[in-house]
Amino acid sequence: MVGPQSQKIEQQVADLLAKGYTAIIFDLSGVSHMDSTGVGQFIASQTQVMKVGARLLLAAANPVIREVFRVTRLDSVFRFFDDIDSALKSLR
Repeated sequence: MVGPQSQKIEQQVADLLAKGYTAIIFDLSGVSHMDSTGVGQFIASQTQVMKVGARLLLAAANPVIREVFRVTRLDSVFRFFDDIDSALKSLR
């Protein structure tokens, strides 16, 4: 997630918040690894979301991705769900 690709995350979050979305769910099922730049983008996105009182949820992260967040102790900052359906149900 190094380079311009990682910047898309923060921009997409900004665009969704500008459109009035109050919750954003990231489907991480296709993510096999994440570096510190990727983690940083999620932190920046979480900051954006919190500023407007919205919520950012992470769904379907594999054990490797979950471990990245656990080791950095960010698993207490982000809400993880086993799948998108579980994340959606939490919003109701």
